[in-house]
Amino acid sequence: MNQLNLRSPKLGPIVGHTTARSCRLWIQAEGTDDTVGIITVLKENGQTDTDKRRTHYFRLRREEDQTGTFNLGEDSSFSLGKEGGEPFPLEPNTTYQVKMAALSLKDVVDHAGAVSDDILFKKLPTPSSFVHQLAALGHETEATFRTFPEIINLRENLSFLLCSCRYPIDVRFWKGERSDDIFKPMMDQVFGNINPARFVLMVGDQIYADPCCPLPIFAATTDKDFKGRYQKAFGSPNMRRLLRSVPQYMTLDDHEIENNWAQDKVKTQAGSALFDAAMRSYRNYQWSHGPRSFDKSLYYQFEYGGIPFFVLDERTERYKEHAGEQLDDNGLIGLSQLNQLCQWLEKQQKSRGDIPKFIVSASVFVPNPIRKIKDDSSKSVGADSWPAFPSTRRALLQTIIAKSIQNVVFLSGDIHCSCVTEIAFSGHAAVEKIKAFSIVSSPLYCFPFTRSHASRYVQNSKDSQDTFVVDQERGITMDYHAFNFVEKDNFCRIDFDRAKNCLDIVAIGADGLALQKTRLNLSGPI
Repeated sequence: MNQLNLRSPKLGPIVGHTTARSCRLWIQAEGTDDTVGIITVLKENGQTDTDKRRTHYFRLRREEDQTGTFNLGEDSSFSLGKEGGEPFPLEPNTTYQVKMAALSLKDVVDHAGAVSDDILFKKLPTPSSFVHQLAALGHETEATFRTFPEIINLRENLSFLLCSCRYPIDVRFWKGERSDDIFKPMMDQVFGNINPARFVLMVGDQIYADPCCPLPIFAATTDKDFKGRYQKAFGSPNMRRLLRSVPQYMTLDDHEIENNWAQDKVKTQAGSALFDAAMRSYRNYQWSHGPRSFDKSLYYQFEYGGIPFFVLDERTERYKEHAGEQLDDNGLIGLSQLNQLCQWLEKQQKSRGDIPKFIVSASVFVPNPIRKIKDDSSKSVGADSWPAFPSTRRALLQTIIAKSIQNVVFLSGDIHCSCVTEIAFSGHAAVEKIKAFSIVSSPLYCFPFTRSHASRYVQNSKDSQDTFVVDQERGITMDYHAFNFVEKDNFCRIDFDRAKNCLDIVAIGADGLALQKTRLNLSGPI
């Protein structure tokens, strides 16, 4: 066998879903050769070690665009169990550093994709024999992460970043390289803060498949197009550094596919082909390093030290009825996902009490756009957020009311401005004690002519006659107050202070300066 040489990843590493004792880590290999990934855990001094538990192989598959993920702390080489070696054990709330690379198989085996994992493992050298080659590779092959605590106590806070909507850097008529600048102050929140952000929520439009929408020019339609969008976005210098430095949790919105996408569009041959191409790339570049909560479904749940999050998939199950003007048949998410969400909320309230329960919703729950209330609500067929899906909204709110679920916090993006909203319920005394909230963070970067404004959104639903009826028979309604709008490129830092039982939200601009600060007092005690 000829000497085998390692190569730096084409993209990655990306630090993905993390727990107290595991972390999903992703790379993409360069070229089209059959390859495998290799990962080694460095010692505390940053040096490699020949301890066999520290170094493992994992698959990078051609059909997945040479991408692959290794679940450190749980996986052995090729997930073979004992035959693949002993997994490297991770401890809670501990910082680790790894190096990742790709290894070509052209001198090892023909058609590696057809070779079983156990046979391939036997044909390859022991993974730890590559540690010296890994040590010689540059810093771009390194990833750093800190495992989550098993539980946070009253003296500990949770800090994380929320962001969405990054216009591309490759539109020919626009100098979009500034779209990468905002990731510098995000890095400062990870490394330069007394209470570092422990993870990042990217809640949609991480790429723009259709950067000139509604015009169809430069729109992605093929596998090659979608791959190119991801490689440009995730390969920009500052974003690439962020992705390898802190756990990332991602979900899709419309521009991962097409503006205002809903599943009724797959009825056409062109729509079906577009959706399939978009989903192949989404799964390879975003979903693959996330949690696997519900088999192959794109929605998922995770927690940080006992603080629960449910991340919705609001695009691949969304259906809009265009035959008429009524909205009741529209569905934002499928029935199975809705049931999972409602069961999750009930379980969290029973087991964890009034601790905040974060629902990641790419589309904004509230505030409603003003255009929704200027005419009869049946005219909102064209809306792209929760007002166009009253049945889904009502079913979720009825669960919150019926089960007395406190401190639901919706985390959203999409609308190219940021804001904070307090949600209140009326109807009887018990209902009026329930608190809920919405936090919107958008955009990371957009063209000035696509920026939104506070004037386009309802700020006080009672004043604007935008009260939502939750239960007609019982007279239960929802109202809201939206405030502290930000109309510049930004991301949000969110701190949950458990001792004070509050959320502190800071919208931060591309220059790293605070644009708006808000405190939300939660219902207690927790």
